Amino acid sequence: MESRVGTGGQYTSDLRMKAVSEPLEGNTVKLSVEVDAKEFEKALDAAFKKIAHDIRVPGFRPGKAPRRLIEARIGPEAARQEALRDALPEYYAQALKETATDAIAPPEIDITSGEDGGPVVFDAVVEVRPQVSVPGYGGLQVTLPNPSATDDDVDRQVDRLRNNFAELTDVDRPAQNGDHVTIDLSGSRDGADVEGLNATDFLYELGSGTVLPELDDQLPGTKVGDILEFTAAIPGQDDATLKVLVKAVKEKVLPEVTDEWAADASEFETVAELRDSLRERIGAVKRIQTQMALREQVLVALAELVVEEAPEALVGAEMESRIHDIAHRLQAQGADIGQYLAATDQTQEDFVASLREEATRAVKIDLGLRAVADAEVVEVADADIEAEIARLAEQSGQKAPQLRRQLERNDQMPAVRSSLRKAKALEWLLEHAEVVDEEGHPIDRADLTPEVPEDEPGTEGTES
Repeated sequence: MESRVGTGGQYTSDLRMKAVSEPLEGNTVKLSVEVDAKEFEKALDAAFKKIAHDIRVPGFRPGKAPRRLIEARIGPEAARQEALRDALPEYYAQALKETATDAIAPPEIDITSGEDGGPVVFDAVVEVRPQVSVPGYGGLQVTLPNPSATDDDVDRQVDRLRNNFAELTDVDRPAQNGDHVTIDLSGSRDGADVEGLNATDFLYELGSGTVLPELDDQLPGTKVGDILEFTAAIPGQDDATLKVLVKAVKEKVLPEVTDEWAADASEFETVAELRDSLRERIGAVKRIQTQMALREQVLVALAELVVEEAPEALVGAEMESRIHDIAHRLQAQGADIGQYLAATDQTQEDFVASLREEATRAVKIDLGLRAVADAEVVEVADADIEAEIARLAEQSGQKAPQLRRQLERNDQMPAVRSSLRKAKALEWLLEHAEVVDEEGHPIDRADLTPEVPEDEPGTEGTES
């Protein structure tokens, strides 16, 4: 909709209305809007057509009675009130657009003229998104784990690979954590067997915590032939009595780290080659993890620079969005918020407090990124918009022109531009932030974005 900027902050539009924006205290703005009488006539006509469907006029089908007959029957006041109720939201939305007012809460509207006739004049007082300051954003320092792979990292992965080739050997000593014990297990409650608690020749790794905690408490120190009887807590049920017969104790024997073993366990001929490959892979993973942590830490540091209070309207909206997202994901899993709280051992008060803290930080990050974009005069080119629409279209399985029309129809293009602008502001921060390790040593940015090597036989699932 074409608009023209008038003098004194006044704007006019094709709707034949004008709006004046006046800043007030407390991040609020008053919009004074005047709608031409002829423009309001369109709303009156629509209101009469709407009313015509709800009343019966002899000789006319519903909705076909002329306006003059309806006005004669109900009077002009009823139609005018109907037109005001229906048209004011459109006039207000247009006023926001024409004055570039970034409202974040519902307005308080006061009709000052036009309820009885003539031009419609109203004031709308609304809270707007605040502009915050982020002093020191250009010198952010974040501390991250050093992305280089250490000898200990490599040793752990070698041991993990050795564990895959370990053998179990019987030992004539008391069982200890890490051993595997062969047991006969039976569970009862009030003299009756408990389903799921009976097993013969069950091989269990001590300290694994994969069955019941009481097994890890009772079995260490036992020998072959020992019989144990103790009470165990059964999740979701009453306690049960367990009886355990220890039939064998086996220790895990890892293979020696030799070139022969390396050749059998991997595609490499020597231990040195295997360790070099592991070091490269571990380093690649750690550097990617560090890069991800860098983004998160920069955003957290930026939020801490925003000393202004986060507007409750924005915090509330963010909390509502997050609750909706959580509820939707839980529903897809056949669960609800109550079950989620029980599973995570949270009270409703703790959950809401945590949610509010996260939402407040998210709002401050959003405000901080907007401030950086303003300070650095970040611009979004038309090519950026086209690329983003193409990306969104590919994600949603739509064609780009179709998605663009949809975004324009729903007046969402400003949101797309704003999102891109904040993304560019974040890129600027990531490029300019100082990154150090736990000892304060600078981390080379070139080490943070490597290519991940393809999986190699014998080293799948490497973790750091």
